[in-house]
Amino acid sequence: MSDTTAGSEPAVQATQIAEGVRHGTLRAVDVLDDHLARIDAREDEIHAFNLVLAHLARERAAEVDAIVAGGGDPGILAGVPVALKDNMCTRGIPTTCSSRILGDWKPPYDATVVTRLREAGAVVIGKTNLDEFAMGSSTENSAFGPTRNPHDTTRVPGGSSGGSAAAVAAGFASVSLGSDTGGSIRQPAALCGTVGVKPTYGAVSRLGLIAFGSSLDQIGPFAHSVDDAALTLEAISGHDPGDSTSIERPPLDLRSKLQMGAAGLRVGRITDLPTGASPDVQARLDEAFDALAAAGAEIVDVAVPAFGYGLTAYYLIAPAEASSNLARFDGVRFGSRTSAPDTNQMYMATRTDGFGAEVKRRIMLGTYALSAGYQEAYYGRAQRVRRLIADDFASAYAKADVLLTPASPTVAFEIGDKSSDPLAMYLCDTYTIPSNLSGDPAMSVPFGSGDGGLPVGVQVLAPALQDHTMFRVAAELERYMQDQQQQGSGS
Repeated sequence: MSDTTAGSEPAVQATQIAEGVRHGTLRAVDVLDDHLARIDAREDEIHAFNLVLAHLARERAAEVDAIVAGGGDPGILAGVPVALKDNMCTRGIPTTCSSRILGDWKPPYDATVVTRLREAGAVVIGKTNLDEFAMGSSTENSAFGPTRNPHDTTRVPGGSSGGSAAAVAAGFASVSLGSDTGGSIRQPAALCGTVGVKPTYGAVSRLGLIAFGSSLDQIGPFAHSVDDAALTLEAISGHDPGDSTSIERPPLDLRSKLQMGAAGLRVGRITDLPTGASPDVQARLDEAFDALAAAGAEIVDVAVPAFGYGLTAYYLIAPAEASSNLARFDGVRFGSRTSAPDTNQMYMATRTDGFGAEVKRRIMLGTYALSAGYQEAYYGRAQRVRRLIADDFASAYAKADVLLTPASPTVAFEIGDKSSDPLAMYLCDTYTIPSNLSGDPAMSVPFGSGDGGLPVGVQVLAPALQDHTMFRVAAELERYMQDQQQQGSGS
């Protein structure tokens, strides 16, 4: 089934592209040309990409077609155009993290997910814009300018993976990859009307992902459908011996579970969920509970008392890890360098010139939280709160198979609306951060529209390693929305 993207003709889903290319009914070069035409038509107004790899993508698409012509099978993502968040290493291709400090740095290796995409037959179409070093909730913090929401270009696409979300929503790529440290896949997915998945921590290799918060970061897909997201995750997941945080398990088995429905599952409604969701978002969440109940699920009330502490704990833990991870960007080892009379002045000048305001803010906060005399008072306590959150989730999952919350408190807000108020921006991640702290999987599913006809996403959360159950519920919500659309169109 095709999906209509914002301001464009219906886009062919990844599952259909791969099937057609593998069976010779579609050519990868033709699929690519269709997507490049979409980029040519709208990229100037949206700015989803830092770099479009048209020439390399055409070479790769021709390789895929040649494999098929020779009787081979390119893989489960054969010919599928994929966009990569520009914090994933690509051999010989600039990887900037949307920061001036990296300049035109070209990594000497591919991230594991990039290698696995290639092995699956995918065609990388470009590197997408993001909040600098993935620090932000709106993709306004990029050194190369903001990305705009394809549904309304006066509004943000969310962040930090806003470029990846916008690329899928606009039909520039069939699927894309983002990274999620505190909601950076799920929040932009909700604002752009795509599926966005943060899998269980360790289910997807982080090797080659430029680190923000190493105990929080996780790579996941954006897609037009739950099926496409499942297909992409199956291609990139699985154990990687090069990543010490990678779980020693085979690739995720998701697509085989999508038709199982929600009957018999227990869906948790969090009774002490932090307030702040706008009425239109809350109405869609209530409708999602009703839809699952009608599909045979049992709705149960659960408590997660420490959920509301997630934001506070995160903004001590994540900056602390960032201050350590970003210490390597010093003008010596790689990236840009600002000349100065001595080494210490060169360090200071390079980092002053190279980092943007939000990155500097988080480095300073993290360094303070780890400084002598304050580490236990701030960072240590935040880690204990993290443990409380994980324990509270475990107690809730003893009563429920999955939980439902909003993915974002509101629909997409206007560009510039929150950029001068960091605290207001941080509140955008209220509902997404706790699952990063616990390491559990979570995903945003498009579920109708809210104010101004803009997309709303419902978040499905599940226990660690129960990604397949999360996908079952997401697929049921998607089927409900498809039924509603068909009834609305009179078909």
